[in-house]
Amino acid sequence: MSAPILVVGSFIQDLTFFVDRFPAAGETLVGRFATGPGGKGSNQAVAAARTGVKTAFAGAVGRDAFGDDAEAFLRGENIEQHLLRIDGAPTGTAGITVNANGQNQIVVALGASGKFSAAEIDPRFLEAAEILVLQFEIAPRTVVDLLKEARALGKTTILNPAPMNPEMDFAMLADVDIFIPNETEFVTVVRLHPQIADRSFTEEKLTSLTGPELHALCRKVGVPTVIVTLGKRGCFISGLDQWKIIPAITGIEAVDTTGAGDAFVGGFASGMIQFGRDVSRAARHANIVAGLSVTKHGTAPAMPTRAEIDAFSS
Repeated sequence: MSAPILVVGSFIQDLTFFVDRFPAAGETLVGRFATGPGGKGSNQAVAAARTGVKTAFAGAVGRDAFGDDAEAFLRGENIEQHLLRIDGAPTGTAGITVNANGQNQIVVALGASGKFSAAEIDPRFLEAAEILVLQFEIAPRTVVDLLKEARALGKTTILNPAPMNPEMDFAMLADVDIFIPNETEFVTVVRLHPQIADRSFTEEKLTSLTGPELHALCRKVGVPTVIVTLGKRGCFISGLDQWKIIPAITGIEAVDTTGAGDAFVGGFASGMIQFGRDVSRAARHANIVAGLSVTKHGTAPAMPTRAEIDAFSS
């Protein structure tokens, strides 16, 4: 157990339907179907591991065929794994619809992923790690407890608030070093954060902010580094005393944006290890990983390899 990156999160079996357009209420469309491994935690671990940085993943699955598939898949990705088998709960699943423009709609049933505690994870994984990555597809209490454990051990903590929990306990941010929401999640944070609580804030208002204005808003979140991912526009980095925008990569064709956020987070964690905690270089690396991921269908299977990243960067 020596992986510098530990991702604790969900394994979700993706059940994906490809259609020309999203169906209207009450409408049935004929499309194509595919299934494969997913889940925000697993996706982020795969994204990091495929860049060549040793990565560990801890999560939970059911005692079912999807759980067996999860173990085999993670083993094939050379990821150190600690998969708990939960009695009476199925492996998590996601119903995903992808339209002709590569946009997606997703419904997730967490199953076993939402039913394990921090105490059930082998502490050696966290002790060996330099960076802990968390998301919200596991029990909220587990996230809070792991952040506190990591902080006590002096680990770098990365929190991706996805899917955003409207009942999020913002006190947990005191134990977060790097906070990575997307545009929608950041809007929810601004609306609900007790130090901001701007109920009128929208994505339209977010896109209209100048760099200094967005930086000032990020500083109110109470985390040393806030990175807002902006899709085709790249990402916005707000540090303690400066901000910058890292543009998205160009010259690619998006066919499926599902998992792009997970690709960014995993790529960023990998970049932090590769580039000596240089946040800007790590974010540039994350933009490449995320950009290349949308050129393929699927989530975890679409994460780019080190060879693909190097070929694009050369």
